[in-house]
Amino acid sequence: MLDARKIDLNLAVVFLALWEERSVTRAAARLALSQAAASAALARLRETCEDELFLRAKGGMQPTQRALEIVAQLENGIGSLAAALAPAPRFDPPTSTRRFVIGMSDDFEMAIGPEISRRVLERASGVSVIFRQTNRHTVDAMLEEQQIELAVTVGAAPKRWASCEALGKSNYACLADSARWGIALPLTLDEYLALPHLLVSFSGREGAVDTALRAIGKVRHVQTALTHFSAVPAFLTSVKAVTTIPLHAARVLARVSQLGICAPPVHFDDYEVSMVYRRTSAHDPGLEWFKGIVHEAFQALDLRPVRPVRPIRTARRSAAKSKKSPT
Repeated sequence: MLDARKIDLNLAVVFLALWEERSVTRAAARLALSQAAASAALARLRETCEDELFLRAKGGMQPTQRALEIVAQLENGIGSLAAALAPAPRFDPPTSTRRFVIGMSDDFEMAIGPEISRRVLERASGVSVIFRQTNRHTVDAMLEEQQIELAVTVGAAPKRWASCEALGKSNYACLADSARWGIALPLTLDEYLALPHLLVSFSGREGAVDTALRAIGKVRHVQTALTHFSAVPAFLTSVKAVTTIPLHAARVLARVSQLGICAPPVHFDDYEVSMVYRRTSAHDPGLEWFKGIVHEAFQALDLRPVRPVRPIRTARRSAAKSKKSPT
């Protein structure tokens, strides 16, 4: 195999000009070379390929069998090099028809997906957004296999071929159909543990709640385990239970499903939410634009800590006052 560093790739350009023109004079003029320079290039081509390549004949130079064998490879190779080394195409949102494929779990799909779609439609009506289900267990494989080009995930530890950008932080909140089941919110720890729990987890076994409870020597009863946050309202309206899910998803579900929301009676540290993408896409102008949209959508989330629906102390004081009041 020839050492690529010793090959003058300009010779391939000369070959293709000779192929099309069938004349050293016309090939030289086409490439803005002197005839002597074109003849010297042909000599080097013959030496490199160990073949005459083009023979003088009536009506112009005719290719040899060797030239016939390599012309397609050279055309494809030069075309690929030109495409690879050409300046990156500009991305013009108003005229673009590009399709972006983004991966995220359905809690983020509910929380920021609609806002991403709305902002894209406002600024680039011809652009499409494809959402695909992923999580921290599947994100690396989906990015590497180019099933997605960008992912929103938690606990990202990207491979060396990937880049990671922080979006922000989130936490947890509790949801219950408090109106239907007469569940007073916020829940004390004892009330929280007395209720059946609805778990949403990729593994279906345990989640962050179990870790936090274990740290204080407590356990809960997980009555039902799900894999999708979107199913939570249907279950909570049918079962007197509580679920503890990411704050961003809890706020959306509380708003659209009229579920009661409160802060958990157990402490959780904030966790980081990130965007992950392949390093080879780092300078893609279209992806840079789309990443900006994702950033904006996340920043638009309401991630303030959940305030109690009715302060426990106020309720106790009211009860004390009613006892003292004359009948």
